[in-house]
Amino acid sequence: MKPQITDTPPQMRQVLIQGYRKMTPRQKMQRVNELNKAVQQLALLRIRKQYGEISERERMLRLAALWLDRETMMKVFDWDPHKEGY
Repeated sequence: MKPQITDTPPQMRQVLIQGYRKMTPRQKMQRVNELNKAVQQLALLRIRKQYGEISERERMLRLAALWLDRETMMKVFDWDPHKEGY
């Protein structure tokens, strides 16, 4: 699979691909988990900046609303992201 647009030089891309091929499935899943956590931390920083001092529950609801659809948020958490804003 070739990327359409990249800012990574072809030689470096090959080094990355070789590195990924050497990883075990467990290592790959660890990497995905670490990247997901990093994305969530960045999202939480944005939420804190945008909404200031809000409760931990509201921070977590706003974070969840970035990943879950409105119906799930309402059904599981009784929280409407359209009403609350996100």
